[in-house]
Amino acid sequence: MAALLARSPFSCAHAVAGRRRCVVARAEAVEVPSGFAKIVPKGDRVLVKVAAQEEKTRGGILLPVSAQKRPTSGDVVSLGDGRLGDGTVKPFTLKEGQTVLYSKFGFMYQDVKMGGDEYILIREDDVIGVMPRSNAQAEDIPELQPLADRVLVRIEDTADVTLGGVVLPDSAKERPLSGTVVRVGPGKFDQEAEGGRTKIGVAPGDRVLYFKYAGDNMETPAGEKFIVLRSDDCLCKTA
Repeated sequence: MAALLARSPFSCAHAVAGRRRCVVARAEAVEVPSGFAKIVPKGDRVLVKVAAQEEKTRGGILLPVSAQKRPTSGDVVSLGDGRLGDGTVKPFTLKEGQTVLYSKFGFMYQDVKMGGDEYILIREDDVIGVMPRSNAQAEDIPELQPLADRVLVRIEDTADVTLGGVVLPDSAKERPLSGTVVRVGPGKFDQEAEGGRTKIGVAPGDRVLYFKYAGDNMETPAGEKFIVLRSDDCLCKTA
């Protein structure tokens, strides 16, 4: 299955001369010894078989906001028992066999190698969404089903010309801050909420403004731009 994006490093920071500097490093994968043929996740983690990397998909490459927020894809192999640290059992939204898009921006994942294949152990909440089919490509992004409290938004184009008639180069254009909600997730797990999930405050068709530096940006071969946001990053609805 073709990867939607190449795997990425995670970032850490340390103080240098009174200022913080970002240092990029790769998480070291755990090699499962020969003789073992199965990995069993625990808690709210899922085991995903990482899709083979490609420099370019059949429909184009998904473009992230930064090198530290590169989504990638794979197939769900198995799920944990859902048991959290406080004894609560969290029901999974994901199912085995689904193709998912996830982000490796953070530290709550572990790369694993077994039998020549690459896997990742990752919390379900860190999975961006479910793709409509295996071998998912960039052209399938409009059909992405977000997970948890995420929403899929179609980004509105920014103006190429100022009010004074000056043509703006790409580097000078503001990143879009508004768009239309295409699809919403089931809500974040909350045992005390009605139905066990938090309510999403927006619905498909709503036009929203969102936090400038939030979310994971994606683009289809046709040039349609999308972003997957946490619902809390939607600042308001607009008419």
